[in-house]
Amino acid sequence: MTSDRTASPDTGTGTGTGQSVPAGGHGAGTGRLPFAVAGLVLGILMSVLDQTVVAIALPDIAADLGEAGSIGWIVTAYVLASTATGAVYGRLSDRFGRRAVFLSAITVFTVASALCGLAQSMPQLIAARTLQGVGAGALFTVPSIALAELFPLRLRARVQGYVGGVFALASVGGPLVGGSLTDAAGWRWIFYVNLPIGLLSIALVATSLRLPRSGDGARMDVAGAVLLAGATVSLLLVTEWGGRTHSWTSPAVLGLVVTALALAAAFWWQERRAAAPLIPPRLFAGRTLRVVFPATALLGALLYGSIVFLPTYLQVAFDLSATQAGLAGNPYFITFIVVSAITGGRAGRSGRFTPYLLSGAVIVVPGLLLLSRADLDSPYALVAAGMAVLGVGFGLIMQNLMTVAQNAVRPADLGAVTSAVVTVRGFGMAVGVALFNNLLIRHVGDDQRPEAIAGAVPEVLVWGVAPAVALVALMAAMPRAEASGRAGAAPETVRPS
Repeated sequence: MTSDRTASPDTGTGTGTGQSVPAGGHGAGTGRLPFAVAGLVLGILMSVLDQTVVAIALPDIAADLGEAGSIGWIVTAYVLASTATGAVYGRLSDRFGRRAVFLSAITVFTVASALCGLAQSMPQLIAARTLQGVGAGALFTVPSIALAELFPLRLRARVQGYVGGVFALASVGGPLVGGSLTDAAGWRWIFYVNLPIGLLSIALVATSLRLPRSGDGARMDVAGAVLLAGATVSLLLVTEWGGRTHSWTSPAVLGLVVTALALAAAFWWQERRAAAPLIPPRLFAGRTLRVVFPATALLGALLYGSIVFLPTYLQVAFDLSATQAGLAGNPYFITFIVVSAITGGRAGRSGRFTPYLLSGAVIVVPGLLLLSRADLDSPYALVAAGMAVLGVGFGLIMQNLMTVAQNAVRPADLGAVTSAVVTVRGFGMAVGVALFNNLLIRHVGDDQRPEAIAGAVPEVLVWGVAPAVALVALMAAMPRAEASGRAGAAPETVRPS
């Protein structure tokens, strides 16, 4: 779709060279826009859902396939693959177009979901989950970029707020969906359910999404992609193995630390010399992104560190089934969804994001403290209150932080900064889950009874208070002017894909 209009500062869509799309419809057409958005959101829903939907079915999977010692890799393989590939997809979509990259990735994800359901052994399932993670790396990154391009700048925060609601629904609702499907039809259906959803998403995006291609034809930074993936996987394995599979001072863990640092240094050197870097060093010229990236990592760690382990606590403490435990998490994700949707629109209209970000970070601290006071005899009202407080806090932060990052860069860097934020958040999530799980296992010691593990969950959550205080400090340091949405440079023009 072409136009002879130059993108205005209000569109936020100009990203390359050539022509731009008109404001409002932005490449999808007013009649097709809802279908394009629906297809993209379905991709987000599936990618996030499959991070948590599996956790509650792990006992059934182990009983069916055996090799219980490898069961953790069902989750880890997916997270490693999706996190390591996330940043690459932003640049791929710059060069080849959002639609082409999204459709390729969701096809991989859907085929891999079928292979997961058909797996007859643990190695087969882990291999299929790895392939599924490779596809999932694009299913949050590319829609986040495309949705920012489909709507004017004044609506970007509201749209990202809705995306945050979808993220919360999928993250906290994952155990409910997983539990319901496992109880009703067996664990294989937590993967088979992706097939009709994936096919619907493919059909909607293929027929409705039209966006300009923003790349300038520069070669893909393959070396940077390999170095970033290697550094990410090495560091995630440190958090996964350290103190559990291997001691922190073992050659395996220390070797991974050295490898991660060396690859990270090589990646930064490569980005400074690459013609089309995955993460352009110029992104760090402004103060905003120097705050956003560490804040995003802390957010991911705190969010998933709490989400992943609460269902276990709820099941044991209140003698609930998997489905009931998922429903008991409603105070968390309902408040998250409502707050994210409402504040996204308000922040976008006012152009003032910092008050919401700072308030959210402050609210997370008492939420963690409240949950840390619970035990196996605590009333549900106390736990529900703690979850609701966390939902409010995280709802105020998550997608507003993404919008601040997108608004702080030139349109040409929209894909790079979005994929970088998604990758950093995914990395924080993986590290948070691994470290919280490490603390949990070390806390219970040899007592692996469900009651011991569930009873330790609140005591482990108190370790999140210090990172939450650090998040408050980062939000207080957010530059007001750059976080207002007025920091983006003058728009450029784009050429259609």
